[in-house]
Amino acid sequence: MARIAVIGAGMGAMAAAARLAVAGHRVAVYERTGTYGGALRRVERDGFSFDTGPGLLPLPAVWRDLFVKTGKEPLESCVELVQVDPSSRHVFADGTEVALPNASRAGVVAALGGALGPAAARRWGDFLVRARETWDRTRRPLLEEPLWPNWGVLAEREPYPAVPHKRLLRTRRAGTLAEVGAWELRDARLAALLESHALAHGLDPRTAPANTAVLPYMEYAFGMWYVHGGLRELARAVYERCLARRVEFHFDTEVTGIVEKDGRVAGVELAGDGAAEAEFVVAGVAPGVLDRLCGGPAVRGDGEVPPQRGGASRLTVLLALRGGRPEGTAHRTVVHAPDREAELEALFGPAPRPPARPTVTVLRPEDPALVPDADHEAVTLSSVVPAGCGADGEDLVERLVEAAERAIPGLRDRLLWHEVRTPADVAAATGVADGAIPVPALAGAGGRLLHPSNGTRAGGLFTVGGWSHPGGGLPHAGMSGALVAGLIVEGPEFRGSQ
Repeated sequence: MARIAVIGAGMGAMAAAARLAVAGHRVAVYERTGTYGGALRRVERDGFSFDTGPGLLPLPAVWRDLFVKTGKEPLESCVELVQVDPSSRHVFADGTEVALPNASRAGVVAALGGALGPAAARRWGDFLVRARETWDRTRRPLLEEPLWPNWGVLAEREPYPAVPHKRLLRTRRAGTLAEVGAWELRDARLAALLESHALAHGLDPRTAPANTAVLPYMEYAFGMWYVHGGLRELARAVYERCLARRVEFHFDTEVTGIVEKDGRVAGVELAGDGAAEAEFVVAGVAPGVLDRLCGGPAVRGDGEVPPQRGGASRLTVLLALRGGRPEGTAHRTVVHAPDREAELEALFGPAPRPPARPTVTVLRPEDPALVPDADHEAVTLSSVVPAGCGADGEDLVERLVEAAERAIPGLRDRLLWHEVRTPADVAAATGVADGAIPVPALAGAGGRLLHPSNGTRAGGLFTVGGWSHPGGGLPHAGMSGALVAGLIVEGPEFRGSQ
C-alpha cells in the first residue's frame, strides 16, 4: 500500500483518487478551495439553482465505468441520468431553425433534410460517416492509452479522410474544420453547425484540424445527457464514492510545493509550514501551477509535448425568470452569430476581445429541482470569450440576452434577476490564472492540440485532468483519472483499458 497525495479535487483528480483507493492505496486529496468538483460549481439563490460549469454530459460511459470499477453501486443508483431530446435546437443567422434528435444519425439527417433540403442532409450524412472513421482511428491512442512515446506520429498524421476537392486547377483536401465546412458541406448553415462544436470548446475552426470532426460525431453517436439536479450532482456522486473508498479530503488546504528526493517525489509541502509524505503525487492543476510547485518545468522535456496554454474562456449569465418552462421546449438551443467570420476574428484575432454579436448557447432544463415552483424557470446563457478578458460589463450581458431573445421570445419581460460568471470566476474555481478552459486532445496540427503525458520528469509524479493527456472536457477528465491510476498500479507498461 502506497501513500498517494492528490493535488486538487477536480473531476479527473477525484476519478484517479477513487480508482487508486480501490486498488489498496492510502489516498489523500488536498484542495485549496472549500469544495470539490473543479469547474462543476453551483449557484443557489431564492430557490433557483444553476450549474456554472458544463451543463450537459457527453459519453456518460466514462463515468459509468468509474462507478463499476470502484464499487457495487452503478452510476444510475447515485444520480439520475436523463437523455435530452432533442439533443439541440439551432437558430441560424438566416432565421432557419432545426431541432436535432439525440443519438440518432438517421434522425439528424432527416431533421436537416426537412429544414435545409435533401442535398444538404445528404452531405451531412456523408460527413458523419467520415467523422466515424476518424473516431475509429483516433479513439484509442488519444483517449484510452497513455500518450505514446513517439507522439510525433499523432502530431504529423491527419486522420480525417477528407474528400478530394478541385480548387484553382489543383486537387486539395481539407486540413482544417473550416475547410471541411466550406469544401465538403457547402452550406453556410451546415458549416455553422459544424464549427459550433469547435467553438464550444474554445477552438478556432479556421485553425482547428479536420479531425475536430470527432466532436460532433461523439454527440450524435453517443448522445447528450443531463443529470437531474444539475451536473454538480455528478461531482457530488464522485466525491461520495471517494469517501466510501476511504479517500481523505483536506479542503482549504493549499499545496505550496512538491518535495523531491533523489529524482523522485517524497511528498508535498502545505501552506502554514505543514507537509505530507507520499510515494506518489497526482497533480490536477494547470501547467504553470505545477511548474511553480516543482520549482521548474515539470514535463519531461527532450521532445515531450509542450504544456497547453489556453486561449479561450466562457462568459455565463444565469437568468431567473417568472413564468414556467413551456412544454416542448428544447433543453439546449444554439443561437448562431449573424457574422461568424467577425466573431472568430474578434475571439482569435491579433487583439482578442468579446464578439459584438456572439454565438450563444441557451440551456433550459426541465428540472423542478432548479426552481422554486412550476411558475418559474432557470435559464443559463453562455458564450466563448478570450481568456483573461474583463468580461464583466453589462454591455456583454446585453449582447447575450439580445441573442437569447431569438430563442426565448419575451425574455426581458420575464426576467426577475441575473448573475454573471466571468473568466475571473473560472480562474477562482479552477486555479487557472486567466480562466482559460483546456481543449480536448486532437491529432495532427503539428501536435499543438496534444497535451503533455500523464508522467513527468520526476519519478512518482503524475498529472491528471484537462491540462494533461487526453485534454479538456468531462469525458476526458474521467479518462485521465483511469490512465493515471493504471500507470501507478501497473507501472509504465500499462497500455490502457482493453
